[in-house]
Amino acid sequence: MALLSSFTRRLQQTHPHLLQTLFILRPVALSPSSFSQHPFLHCVSHTFHRTCFVPSPQAHRFSTLQPFLPRNVSYPFDFYNYKFQTTHDPHNLGLLRFLELLREASQCPSEAEATAFLDDSGIEADTEMVYSAIWETREEWRLAFLAFKWGERWSCSDEKACNLMIWVLGNRRKFNTAWCLIRDMHMLRSKMDTRQAMLIMIDRYACANDPRKVIQTFHIMEKFRLTPDQEAFHSVLNALCRNGNIEEAEEFMFAKKKLFPLETEGFNIILNGWCNISLDALEAKRVWREMSRHCITPDATSYTHMISCFSKVGNLFDSLRLYDEMKKRSWVPSLEVYNSLIYVLTRENCFKEALNILDKMKGLGLQPDSATYNSMIRPLCEVKRSEEAINILTTMMEENLSPTMETYHAFLEGAGFEGTFEVLNRMRKVGLGPTEDTFLILLGKFFRLEQPENALKIFMEMKQYEVVPSSTHYLVLVQGLATCGWMIKAREFYAEMRANGFLDDPKLKKLLKEPVQGSTHKGKQWVQRGKRNGKVNHKKSSTMRWANQNHQPRKRKKSIEKSDLKL
Repeated sequence: MALLSSFTRRLQQTHPHLLQTLFILRPVALSPSSFSQHPFLHCVSHTFHRTCFVPSPQAHRFSTLQPFLPRNVSYPFDFYNYKFQTTHDPHNLGLLRFLELLREASQCPSEAEATAFLDDSGIEADTEMVYSAIWETREEWRLAFLAFKWGERWSCSDEKACNLMIWVLGNRRKFNTAWCLIRDMHMLRSKMDTRQAMLIMIDRYACANDPRKVIQTFHIMEKFRLTPDQEAFHSVLNALCRNGNIEEAEEFMFAKKKLFPLETEGFNIILNGWCNISLDALEAKRVWREMSRHCITPDATSYTHMISCFSKVGNLFDSLRLYDEMKKRSWVPSLEVYNSLIYVLTRENCFKEALNILDKMKGLGLQPDSATYNSMIRPLCEVKRSEEAINILTTMMEENLSPTMETYHAFLEGAGFEGTFEVLNRMRKVGLGPTEDTFLILLGKFFRLEQPENALKIFMEMKQYEVVPSSTHYLVLVQGLATCGWMIKAREFYAEMRANGFLDDPKLKKLLKEPVQGSTHKGKQWVQRGKRNGKVNHKKSSTMRWANQNHQPRKRKKSIEKSDLKL
């Protein structure tokens, strides 16, 4: 407890709020002209301008405040990292022509006529072109399926194309069609392995927030002569947790403990869900105690998840205590652990100690990465500690580490409305976005600040940055507008969302049925409701419970008690 004891006295004097396990970060709102006039932000802009940006593929994200991340930001099947042919490449005129023909063929009254139209077009099919065409039309599943079926006629729709097509169908919730394709793979294409296709279905059901279908898919793997093994079991746990159904994942793990005995890796998946997906420190502590009760020994990954969680909620005391305990048990702290400590120390006004941790890392032979410096830049930006932030940015670049998208997102959190566009333009200039995530962050920020007019302007500007609004953007926008009392605008954009082919949302539809009260753009009732609810589009997990002789149902607590502070 050496490192912990060195901070205890200071923390008791300067941080009376430290024992609170939940802490809400609030962004710094600068004036509209502050980005161009504020010396700190002007200096940052100048520094970015003279830096060569080469984003590292290994740069991992240490996000501490991203309130509106899309549900499917993580893709376990690596489709997004595959080098597809694209229509932007002037050498791929064949793909561009094929996509044009697909759209013309889609107007035909039947599939047979559509495929005949493509056959008569004279275009030559190849596996890569069909695969890339499915990817390019992934938001229009009928076009993608037509490309797949036509490629099938020319033996160009291989196992890889089948898996991608199943993923596309799952995204659009066309699960019946996807199952027909899997049965076809199993019965008519005996050489194809349906295992990956089944795992994709598990992942897409989880993304569609249907945990019951996730578990059913796991159970019917045997019908396709696939024995559910440890990897498939962990895939179910990961898919459920990654999409917010952490309670269901934990229930499933205990329900299957006879077939898959409880072990550290399974608990780590659940811990990751509570620590990094849900960010619920109380639930993470409960699972930690469950591990002890079932004689499961935490490993380095377990400690890493817990320290990450405590750092993100501002619990410096437990972060340092677990760090000391981790070392006593001979687990070597990873770079991620040190990044977490640096973040929570900076956030809790222990900046000098954070710099000491940075020096200690280097002394141990651990090279700081971009996430290390972002862990200091973000909390410094939030409290307007401009000099320290710019010094960290300078040090970062002196060590040949380029600012990442996370660095820009940190400055976006503190920028005013006008400054926001300057940061967005800089991101575009250096090739780091802005992305869908960037605009989700901005929408969430302006709704938290109760500035629906600015959130609406940001949404309208998305296409100027070549970002097409997704269903998640519409959901955040509509719910945010409704919460702020802009009911007429909310209904207009909900209608636009449905017109663009996005699925209906029952909860949002019910919210929009509420009568309009007062002015078009003002409604105190909705603003008050927004303040009570906190974040927009917050996903609540299911309240399923279970109980057996070895696992007691958990009980949620509305308030934090002293006993919760102990693991």
